[in-house]
Amino acid sequence: MFHYDYKTKNTCSQLISMDLDGDRVHNVEFLGGCNGNLKAIPALIDGWTVDQIEEKLSGITCGRRPTSCGDQLAKAVREAYNAEQSGAATR
Repeated sequence: MFHYDYKTKNTCSQLISMDLDGDRVHNVEFLGGCNGNLKAIPALIDGWTVDQIEEKLSGITCGRRPTSCGDQLAKAVREAYNAEQSGAATR
């Protein structure tokens, strides 16, 4: 299992933590943000692949912001997967 932390940009949440098992995402946790939504998203996507998460969540915006917690999660899982593939240590 590969653990990864991603610092979000332009969202109420500040950090997304996750574990990857190959291309499968598990144990997603958000620091900050809308409590209910950020409990629901991890419950729904646990075990999804990086590609599935990107397909469903990339490009979602929040209000006037150009991104959202879901969009940031899509970016985070891709970055984590690429780091895992390159052999990078936990960030």
